[in-house]
Amino acid sequence: MTKHAVIFANGEMHIPEAVRKIAQTADLKIAADGGFFYLQQLEMMPDLLIGDLDSVTAEQVSLAEAAGCRVRSYPVDKDETDLELALLAAAEWGCDKITVACALGGRLDQMLANIHLLCLPQLADIDLRIDDGKVEVFLIRNQAEILGDQGDLLSLLPLTPVVCGITTTDLKYPLIGETLVFHQSRGISNVMLKSKALVEIQSGLLLCIHDRKEVLI
Repeated sequence: MTKHAVIFANGEMHIPEAVRKIAQTADLKIAADGGFFYLQQLEMMPDLLIGDLDSVTAEQVSLAEAAGCRVRSYPVDKDETDLELALLAAAEWGCDKITVACALGGRLDQMLANIHLLCLPQLADIDLRIDDGKVEVFLIRNQAEILGDQGDLLSLLPLTPVVCGITTTDLKYPLIGETLVFHQSRGISNVMLKSKALVEIQSGLLLCIHDRKEVLI
């Protein structure tokens, strides 16, 4: 049985009802420091609050503890971001599916770092994606099936210098055993022709950005 963790980062939450729908599928809800605020907005409590806790108040920490939430506190001067700590904690707890909410928007450096965390080797065997209800972002290591609607936008961006042997099915601009390189924009803005698309690669790491026409509500 799949064990699904939903992690709330401290980015932005543009579509609360869509994020609520995602959170309701969780077996484990984790607040990465200031992500606790977004859970409060949805009138939810995390199972774990983790980070250096510089973005939450003492009152919020006490509220979490009173609700039975575990709290893991780390020094402010640390090598990992709060989200990285949360991802590793979810992996330690045996989760085989992780969805990160509220990780897009806000500071550009933080958002890029959040996306790069998809490449953590400790999470290579986990179904890991960032999802705000409108846009989902995930890594393709071998192949991926994308579920959505006809007309959804799909962008494929190399996260390694070269991604080879890319073959797509049911996209408007097909790739057949082709190569995308890190410094070119060829993979931007493809279009799903059906409610399901397939992307396969032979080598490299490929970032998939799926922009839905309809939000998850």
